[in-house]
Amino acid sequence: MIERSLKFEVGSQKKEVRSKFYLPHFLLCLSPFTFYLLLTFAGCAPRTTVKQKQAVTVRETEKVESKMTGPKRRIGVVDFENKTTYGQARLGTAASDILITELVKSEKFIVVERDKINKILDEQKLQQTGIIDSATAVQVGKILGLNAIVTGSVSQFGVKTGGSEYILAQSKQQVAECTVDIRVVDVETGQILYADSGKGVAKRATGSVLGLGTRSGYDETLEGEALRAAIVKFVDNIISQVNKKPWSCRVAEVDNDTVYLNAGLASGLEVGKKLKVYHLGKEIKDPTTGLVIGNVENEIAEIEVVRHFGEDGSVAKIIKGSSPSKNDICRLK
Repeated sequence: MIERSLKFEVGSQKKEVRSKFYLPHFLLCLSPFTFYLLLTFAGCAPRTTVKQKQAVTVRETEKVESKMTGPKRRIGVVDFENKTTYGQARLGTAASDILITELVKSEKFIVVERDKINKILDEQKLQQTGIIDSATAVQVGKILGLNAIVTGSVSQFGVKTGGSEYILAQSKQQVAECTVDIRVVDVETGQILYADSGKGVAKRATGSVLGLGTRSGYDETLEGEALRAAIVKFVDNIISQVNKKPWSCRVAEVDNDTVYLNAGLASGLEVGKKLKVYHLGKEIKDPTTGLVIGNVENEIAEIEVVRHFGEDGSVAKIIKGSSPSKNDICRLK
């Protein structure tokens, strides 16, 4: 039993109030130090730790600073493949969602909605196995007018649970680890601009003393935290690698001397900007690999943006040269 008294004065009279409360008998047998530990652990909240680690690869991709500036590039992200036996398709979808969020937050890209990409895949019957290769990515990217498209996979994922148990105290730790691989494909040539692997680790620790404290089952939020830790490191390098190439857009339509472009206000293409228009001829292939490395280009006109229309379109006038055709490519002068 513990007794507590409170003394106070009311006018000229002194009063005293006594109160008593009881602790469980076994607690009275504890030493002061043990009792302190009890209070400490009982008030502990679960702790979560998230770490980035460099995955084991041949060589870590260094960050490349690009000098190219200008309007935003158009980029798409397809659903990542889950190569692990954990989480079925959920992990791949979660990984691509995280990357899309981070790319949008960077404010460097027009990120095409994944639903539009999946719709093209279904319409063109390109997604037969759930795996998107470079050739398929290029085909989809050209239909949607993308500069680059990102594919990837969750190659490793695991959750470990450990802990310790003593006479008075118990602790438990859950650890989620994952490895994510990505590839950024240049839609125009089909070449891989950037490839890398990232590893993320998320930990959650709980503790209790004499049954008091935090108890928990499996924490599913660890999956997302580990994936985010692995993916966030990619964003700066994606920006640098995609921006190495000069910005371009396409002619969407031509009406007499009026040229409509598939880039405008959302892309950051300013009114008054002048662009050169090129007609793309036959493909140029690498004689060794057979890969397309470009096209024969013929400059046909110079145009100037006069106004924007819609969410991301612009109207231009021809300054010199001949009238362009739909799908001709435009680059900043």
